[in-house]
Amino acid sequence: MKSKTLLRLALGALISFTGTIDAIAVDGPAKQLFGAQSLPTVSAPQSAGFYSKGCLAGGVALPVDGPAWQVMRLSRNRRWGHPRMIALLEKLARDAAAKDGWPGLLVGDISQPRGGPMLTGHASHQVGLDADIWLTPMPKQRFTDDQRENVAATSMLKGDTLYVDPDRWTQSRTALLKRAASYPEVERIFVHPGIKKKLCDSVQGDRSWMAKIRPYWGHYYHFHVRIKCQPGSPNCKPQEPIGTDDGCGKSLAWWFTDEPWKKAPEPVKPKKPKVTMLSELPKACAMILNAPGPKSVDEVTYGAGAKVAQPAAAGTPATAYAPEAGDLPEDVPVRGQ
Repeated sequence: MKSKTLLRLALGALISFTGTIDAIAVDGPAKQLFGAQSLPTVSAPQSAGFYSKGCLAGGVALPVDGPAWQVMRLSRNRRWGHPRMIALLEKLARDAAAKDGWPGLLVGDISQPRGGPMLTGHASHQVGLDADIWLTPMPKQRFTDDQRENVAATSMLKGDTLYVDPDRWTQSRTALLKRAASYPEVERIFVHPGIKKKLCDSVQGDRSWMAKIRPYWGHYYHFHVRIKCQPGSPNCKPQEPIGTDDGCGKSLAWWFTDEPWKKAPEPVKPKKPKVTMLSELPKACAMILNAPGPKSVDEVTYGAGAKVAQPAAAGTPATAYAPEAGDLPEDVPVRGQ
């Protein structure tokens, strides 16, 4: 057991990098390369790059079923994240059930086993620090695998409007969002602008937590939790601080004008979609892509016997990552997740 732990720590140090090792993988479309990975690296956890341009080492899986959660859309293999992200999801599920009366979480996409760009659905979720949680409460029964693929989440909006349906929104959903925002490691929570407006119009008393609730396209049937860059990830690129404003003023009013919803004009000459190549990601990602993996999912499932290596010690040399123009702060909304 001791030798196994030492091996994991040694691999973790390797994936911390010194900047002298160049990419060892053959270049190619990053989403194809990372989408083909079925298991994470066996190493200390490390998020490399930005939320929408990076990758993940030492990821662990959220168990498919827990006392207060169920993972949805299993075929996507996106129940992986930084260990602190997975721990937070389990804590939120238990706290919301015990303290807020929320029956349990239905968890959508977190990240791929080694993070990176996804074949479909998101621009972010690349470094193991993002997770989607449905606003549909968990039922008493356990879903079958087939049901997890096909059960639809419930929109919180009234018809085709931008406003929350008062017959669907409940105080328990407000309490769930407040609970999620209460954790210090949570940096942002993305919701549909209509949900943000509902909170602005209805929350009484302490509203400090609402600064973390950010309006964004999509997110009408789920909310998106994002945590901060974690210790041991010197190459993780953070976002700007959110400030303390509750976000219920001019910035929210903008979402209820025509401007955010205008369709972009058709280009005179259609352009080919840009494909992000492995070489465009942080250098660490080529090493992460090719690093050794575990023998089975059970070895790297959080709380199921997984031996999670500790983050690299402070001061470990690492390749610096400078974000490029075009880094996206949020995820791209996709219907039907």
